[in-house]
Amino acid sequence: MYKVIIVDDEALVRIGLRNTIHWNEHGFELIGDYANGREAWDAVELDKPELVISDISMPFMDGLELAGLISAQFPYIKMIILTGFDEFEYAQQAIRLKVSDFILKPITAQEIRTLLDRIKAEMDEEKQRREDLSRLNNQLKQSLPLLKERFLERLVAVGLGKTEIAERFAYFNLPPVSPFYLVMVVDIDDFGDRELHSYEHDAEFLRFAAFDIFQETLDRDNVLTFRTREERMVAIIFGQENESLLYEQVFFLAEEVRYHIEKYLKFTVTIGIGRTCAHAEQLPLTYKSALSALDYRFLLGKNRVLSIMDIEGKPSMSISLVLDWDRKLATAVKTGALQEAYQLIEMGVAELKNSLAPVEACLLQMQKVVLSLMNSIQELVIHEQEPPHDQQIKLMDVYKFKTLDEVEVWLKEVVCSIISTIADNRNHLTDMQIHRGVEYIDTNYADEKMSLQDLCRHVLMSTSYFSLVFKQHTGETFVEYLTRVRISKAKELLHNSTLKLYEIAERVGYKDPNYFSMLFKKHTGITPKDYRDRQIKGSGA
Repeated sequence: MYKVIIVDDEALVRIGLRNTIHWNEHGFELIGDYANGREAWDAVELDKPELVISDISMPFMDGLELAGLISAQFPYIKMIILTGFDEFEYAQQAIRLKVSDFILKPITAQEIRTLLDRIKAEMDEEKQRREDLSRLNNQLKQSLPLLKERFLERLVAVGLGKTEIAERFAYFNLPPVSPFYLVMVVDIDDFGDRELHSYEHDAEFLRFAAFDIFQETLDRDNVLTFRTREERMVAIIFGQENESLLYEQVFFLAEEVRYHIEKYLKFTVTIGIGRTCAHAEQLPLTYKSALSALDYRFLLGKNRVLSIMDIEGKPSMSISLVLDWDRKLATAVKTGALQEAYQLIEMGVAELKNSLAPVEACLLQMQKVVLSLMNSIQELVIHEQEPPHDQQIKLMDVYKFKTLDEVEVWLKEVVCSIISTIADNRNHLTDMQIHRGVEYIDTNYADEKMSLQDLCRHVLMSTSYFSLVFKQHTGETFVEYLTRVRISKAKELLHNSTLKLYEIAERVGYKDPNYFSMLFKKHTGITPKDYRDRQIKGSGA
């Protein structure tokens, strides 16, 4: 309900309006009626009605004077002027005083009802707009911390002009800044013992706890702190005229942050410290150099405070020793030399660390190693076997590690797995080749000209390697196995056929029957004729 008062020096008008109109049905509560403007003004100050319906011509204070006071002090109160004077001057004054309506008497009850409905609709709409605006203001207040973080991130990541910096600092009620400026960037290494069984909401809680320690440790007038969208913690430290003293202060604060997070949260962070700059517009320079310092965690390890000034001054050593690292490692993997592969990995990682090469150069070396290992799998693992594709995907894990120490451990595990896979594949391939060789002998044993060279050409293997693996798989040499097959086939013919001995010798690959008889007796202890006689006697018995 909206509160309304009536102001008119004619009692009949006031009584008529009060009794004729059902105010509540139109959304209004009539809280009083008054005979002059002075009494009405006192009521306005006391009760703050939302609508005033007033005559113009009244003693002590007329309607236009009352409208002027209301417009000046309570502009949200709406006012309707009723008058019997149809004069343009009155209408002009009413418009200047922002009167809602100017109506000539006499007016009917129906006209009043229509007018009230229209005024209520306007008041409802204005109320809705005010509530919407209030809600937006509340949302803005709730969003201010995040908006401030995004502003500070843009300040250091992209850079802003001096005017915009001043305006935004005033808007977010940030303290004024002054030279010199330095940025530190804090990144969580991992969550320690929680890493394996931490759910995402636990990780978010731990990040919040780390940022809380970060803010509390750096809670002072010359430090601005915020989190980036990559969940890194950033501090802008300023207001120190001496650059050396600024570095000293920042190193002290960084060590405090690192120590407190490790002590209270039981996990570690690495902190990168950039170069100083003299102007707030140059903050992207110190921020990017802090990120570059943080990148050296890959070389130097976790749980450290790293300053770009400490690192950039050191000349990078030659990394020529690892230029063919990928080729040597691939060779060791192909030959199955696991310990040699481990030594190569340790040597390569140590060389990269000692070189203090840029992180990009280290990553390039790792990419070359990864590609070489992937090629080794593709070359030596047959496509029908599993899981070469899975192992190729696993190789891409190299990009997720934050330090070379982690890469070394991972690379050893991968190399061990690849060597095992290649060995399994090689054994499988060798098994298939030996099986083909055995099939070839079993099928062509009658060919007296069969040789080891013929067989190796058939299975696509060298004679020396085939002889080695054939003996490993069958326990016999090629000649021993071929002879045993031929003698076995001869036994079958002697038992199941009436072929003459020279015919049997020829059918099992021996053109010389005497040589055949000698070999047969050597392997069975009796001649072919005696063997057949025994088989006949055995059958007759």
